[in-house]
Amino acid sequence: MNVLFLTLVDFNSINEHNIYTDLLREFTRNGDSVYSISPVEKREGIKTHLIIEEKSTILKLKIGNIQKTNTIEKGISTILVEPLFISAIKKYFCSVKFDLILYSTPPITFVSAIEYVKKRDKAKTYLLLKDIFPQNAIDINMLSKSGIKGILYRYFRKKEKKLYTISDKIGCMSPANVKYILKHNPEVDCKKVEVCSNSIDVIDKSVDKQTRKIIRTRYDIPFEKKVFVYGGNLGKPQGIPFLIDCLNKCKNLDDAFFLIVGDGTDYELIEEYIKKENPKNIKLLRRMPKEDYDTMIGACDFGLIFLDHRFTIPNFPSRLLTYMQAKLPVIAVTDLNTDIGSIICDGGFGWWCESNDSNGFYELARKVTQFDSSKLVYLKQAEFEMLQDEYSVNNTYKIITEALEK
Repeated sequence: MNVLFLTLVDFNSINEHNIYTDLLREFTRNGDSVYSISPVEKREGIKTHLIIEEKSTILKLKIGNIQKTNTIEKGISTILVEPLFISAIKKYFCSVKFDLILYSTPPITFVSAIEYVKKRDKAKTYLLLKDIFPQNAIDINMLSKSGIKGILYRYFRKKEKKLYTISDKIGCMSPANVKYILKHNPEVDCKKVEVCSNSIDVIDKSVDKQTRKIIRTRYDIPFEKKVFVYGGNLGKPQGIPFLIDCLNKCKNLDDAFFLIVGDGTDYELIEEYIKKENPKNIKLLRRMPKEDYDTMIGACDFGLIFLDHRFTIPNFPSRLLTYMQAKLPVIAVTDLNTDIGSIICDGGFGWWCESNDSNGFYELARKVTQFDSSKLVYLKQAEFEMLQDEYSVNNTYKIITEALEK
């Protein structure tokens, strides 16, 4: 089977580790050939080129700047992605007949490219729904339903509906996502929507006591304290002002240390807070290479997930899987609409509180710092078993291929 994968994720080999490349490798392990279009933004100064691997071909397509830029440039570049992808398919993949088109949100602007290949090759189409846009932008006031931003909202909403229409199957990250899509898009056939969770190659990335000590020494992290780590994007969706409020509540929690690793539009807010308040139990690091980050995560004690309280859509951050690989019990601090908190609690490997309750977070942090290692062993075992059972790429591959057979 020839698989075409369309994405805005920047990768240069399917041997890299993320939720997309891990899945693509699973296709190649099952004998399929994978063709991907992965962009390189204009600011990088790199021309369009092909990367050819065994059973994998990656087209690095030069596009406009989308990440870490202003809203206007981001919007224009996102809209222009569609014709660029169509031209690239015609030029570089004209002789390849595709059986399956895989694509993820964001973005929702692949519609014409998907339609073109679907019609040309009579290919099946599978949407990996990782983001419900434009409603998520409405929730955090990046878009509105009126005024100039309302024009953009209606344009993107029309694209979103068309994307659902042309998709033979829509794979959602969790049951709450399935319910949301069907409730807010009644025209979508319920038979085409299913749970297809974020997934990865299951690798045990926990570390022993000696390795933990070495890693903590390297990054100047206290060995005697319980370390809470937040890793990932530091932007509007994560509700960074509330995260800072939680850190401030815990600044005198002697047994706890908070490690924040990432980058994003609101990174400077945390940086300014640290400079002003000079808390002794917080360390802020810029985003680092994934392998280094994964190693460092293993030397921590608890993983943190934060989502803005205003969200009406059920986000499900993929960073959860990184924590699960490292066997870190998780505290999810989220809105009421996502089900990530209930999944963590029901799975027996973490806790949840609402992301407008900094006192609730403080109480959770205070409580878990008192846990002895024997109690945490059971949480870690439950967590890794759930990773194996629910979030392996082997499961995702079976869901997708079985859906196509039906």
